[in-house]
Parts: sequence; C-alpha cells; structure tokens
Amino acid sequence: MDVDPRHYEQIGIKDNDIHNIVLSYLVHNCYRETLESFVDCTGMREPADYIEDMEKRKGIFCCVLEGNALKAIELTEQVASDLLENNKDLHFDLLSLHFVELVCAKKCTEALEFAQNKLMPFGKEQKLLEKLEDFLSLLAYEEPEKSPMFHLLGSEYQQHVADKLNRAILAHRNLPSYTAVERLIQQTIVVRQSLNQDHGKYVFL
Repeated sequence: MDVDPRHYEQIGIKDNDIHNIVLSYLVHNCYRETLESFVDCTGMREPADYIEDMEKRKGIFCCVLEGNALKAIELTEQVASDLLENNKDLHFDLLSLHFVELVCAKKCTEALEFAQNKLMPFGKEQKLLEKLEDFLSLLAYEEPEKSPMFHLLGSEYQQHVADKLNRAILAHRNLPSYTAVERLIQQTIVVRQSLNQDHGKYVFL
C-alpha cells in the first residue's frame, strides 16, 4: 500500500475524488440520464467517448435481463467479435439462459435439442461439464422450480450473467471492469485486514 492504513484519517478527501467515484458508477451501470444530470450539477466534463459505449452495453444488458440471451449474444459479437470465443465460460452462461427460458416454457424437447447442439460441445471442459449436468437435471422435473437446481431459474442468476457480461465487455475495451466504488470497498477490506493483523483484534471501518 502507498500509505500506512493507520494514517488514513489524516488524508483529506476532495470533492473531485467523490465526483469521479460517482461518475465511474454511473458509466459502469449505463445510467446515461442520471450521468447527464450529475455532470450538469457538478460542472464536470461529460465523458463523450463513453456515451456510445454505454448505449451499446445497456442494450446488451437489457436483452439478458429481459430473457433474450440469443439477441444479447448477437449484439455482443457485434461489439466484441472475439469476446465470447475467448471466454467459453461466459458464452456457456449466456446460452444456458436461453435453455432455462425453454425449460420454463415447458418446451422440453426444444430445450433438449438446444442443449445437444449448443451446450454439449462445452462439455469437453470439466468445469463446464459439471455446469451442463446441473442444467440438464432441470429436465428431469415436471416442476423445475422444485429441483435442487432451482436457483438457475431465478432472476439472481440472470443478473449474475448480465453483470459478468458487462464486466467482460468493459475489460475487452480496456476500461475498468469494476467501478471505483467496488475498488474502494475492496481497498477497505484490505485495510481492515491489515489493521486486524497489526492490532490482533477485529477493527470496524
């Protein structure tokens, strides 16, 4: 660390630092209207080069959350042609969302055909094979929501994949894949752990 954690109290926080943290959060999550209002209120310069990127990412993000994973894949390939090819885990997760949509719609035959054609080729890797088995197990239940893998049907998994894709696109464009707020929280955890080691007791920050 550049500064001893015990001296953090002596470091002043500038308004500009706070503004940059908020701006980072708004850009990361594609909150364009809020970003524009924030920029107007603070007098900051609008990151014009990010606006087009935000709109593209927002479109992809919304497709995932709205249950249109195949469209999200199509849009992602337009934005970053080699991203999914080089990130099989993410590609599998996106395809799995479409599989889940078919299962929830009781289109079991179509779901099985989709799994055979699109998901099973990923089974060559042990990690993805285990995930594939978890998804295929949903077909064994007349009511998939009562299966041990019911969490794969929920909005939390959908949100997880959307966030994962958003970070991957940002990283592909050489932009921070984590917001300044998230990095600040990570730094806070590191500081707390450091202080705990120094003092031998639990420290609240």
